[in-house]
Amino acid sequence: MQIWVDADACPVVVKEILFRAAERSKIMLTLVANQAIRIPPSRTIKMLQVAHGFDVADNEIVKRLTVGDLVITGDIPLAAEVVAKGGLALNPRGELYTLENIRERLAMRDFMETLRSSGVQTGGPAPMSQTERQAFANQLDRVITKNNTK
Repeated sequence: MQIWVDADACPVVVKEILFRAAERSKIMLTLVANQAIRIPPSRTIKMLQVAHGFDVADNEIVKRLTVGDLVITGDIPLAAEVVAKGGLALNPRGELYTLENIRERLAMRDFMETLRSSGVQTGGPAPMSQTERQAFANQLDRVITKNNTK
């Protein structure tokens, strides 16, 4: 198992949790972004900078992903591609996307996009709470533990 991070919009606190988890578990962690991102010196953590452009980082993650890899993303369409390809997708708030829930998440995303395009102000996501940070860390630990014992 390898961990891929859709890093352009990933919260700093989530990256810090991921850095600690990668070091502890010795799982390869790759942050993919269209800008340079600071990472700690490590044998298990690397940064992959891609060209600027719509979905360039997402496409690179999907291209390199293998079955059983974990992708950290808040991007629902990317999560759907990851799940369809046999990977695991976890959002920064601790929700694990599955074959069972990804269609519902896509439908809700499309609905909200329709509202926004018709002029309805939907607001953005609330700042991450301590509970959500803990939920992310706990879910990450569960995924790593489950996949490191296979």
